[in-house]
Amino acid sequence: MERQYVSIPASQGTLRASQRLWAVIAISLAVGMATLDTAITNTALPTISVDLRASATGAIWVVTSYQLTMVAAMLPLAALCDVRGHRTIFLLGLVIFTVASFACGAAWSLPVLIAARAMQGVGAAALMSANTALVRHLYPESLLGRGLGLNAAVIAFGVAAGPTMASAVLSFSTWHWLFFINVPAGLFALALAWRVLPVLPAAHRSFDALAALLCVLMLALFLHGVAGYAQGAAPWVALGEVGLSAGLCFALMRRQRDCATPLLAVDLFRLPIFSLSAAAAFLNFVAQGSVMVAVPFLFQHALGISQVGTGLLITPWPAVGGLMAPVAGRLSDRYPAGLLGGIGLLFLAGAIIALALLPAHVAPPIIVACMVMGGFGFGLFLSPNQRTLMSSAPHHRSGSASGILGIARILGQAMGAVLVALNLRIFGVTAGPAAALWMGSAFAVAGAVASALRLMPKR
Repeated sequence: MERQYVSIPASQGTLRASQRLWAVIAISLAVGMATLDTAITNTALPTISVDLRASATGAIWVVTSYQLTMVAAMLPLAALCDVRGHRTIFLLGLVIFTVASFACGAAWSLPVLIAARAMQGVGAAALMSANTALVRHLYPESLLGRGLGLNAAVIAFGVAAGPTMASAVLSFSTWHWLFFINVPAGLFALALAWRVLPVLPAAHRSFDALAALLCVLMLALFLHGVAGYAQGAAPWVALGEVGLSAGLCFALMRRQRDCATPLLAVDLFRLPIFSLSAAAAFLNFVAQGSVMVAVPFLFQHALGISQVGTGLLITPWPAVGGLMAPVAGRLSDRYPAGLLGGIGLLFLAGAIIALALLPAHVAPPIIVACMVMGGFGFGLFLSPNQRTLMSSAPHHRSGSASGILGIARILGQAMGAVLVALNLRIFGVTAGPAAALWMGSAFAVAGAVASALRLMPKR
């Protein structure tokens, strides 16, 4: 199987284990920073809003601007990876992310911080669009699940460590150092990546700048409309932005209907395994996103748990997911992802239902057991699904496949947050979280069905 990996010219797929290890460390450090940055910023929002004398609604744009630009830039940068090379885009993303981190730390007002965060989101999009494709090229097919499992573990641990790290930094310094700390880490990751990342061949084709612009506007309008509605914008404004996004999507598909490698990768969605894996990923992240937003409201308003206790009780979910991801990655090298992913999402659905049914005076160990079950299911699904999605795409489309994977994650999490916001509006802060969890469990079950469909014999 290893002879299929001809994308590392210097070694023809025979990369030494030590070279692979250092390359994975460089990739993991950069991706870990991008993931950790989201988690620590969420925790620090109240402090940032007070220090910059901003409203809570205004401060939320510190997070939203990062997500919006990341989503909007993901697919164009993924296509650029295939044209200019994954290593080049990854290094460029590290430079942008590091410079933007310094700008965030030096920000003196909320508008400046929001602009710097948007720039940081572009850097994170470049890192995420090249991340999975680079891992695919580093590992032979027989070990790909192991490599993607390690990659997923880094992301999960970044989410788990975010609140703790933010609290530690804020206990002895200001919020500015949550961003300044990325500068030396980013410079180290840049120097290491420059030295160890292999040069992969780029495709000999042009880059459609107009199609990229249409894609950016399409995704930005969609997420802005969805996020705006979740934050209280008028429904007709959100519907207008989503409708305009749909129109831009139609224009983009018409422009690239005769393109062999379209930026919006409809060619990859003609592959049943790829489309089912992408659908399962999206449904999984909708379910997981609804849990991460609904659970704090559930714990604090329905169960009467303190803010500190809430943070501690949430931590087992991403922590167990991070521990499980490498194990699931190794299992995916031996067992089909349709089976592993289906079982994982059923565990996830069961954990979400158990959380929705928790009584008012529940013992903390029961809550921990629910969170451990959810993290187990999430980790069991993630690595095998990534492996199947990436390996089902042709090598020269690895960048586009990696971009689709990133879009599924971010849009899924955003839609999960919208589900929670909708239920909070309808049912209030007491009953709304449980209602959102029931909806999240339905998405997890739908994802399990999509995953299991991959076990059907090929026609």
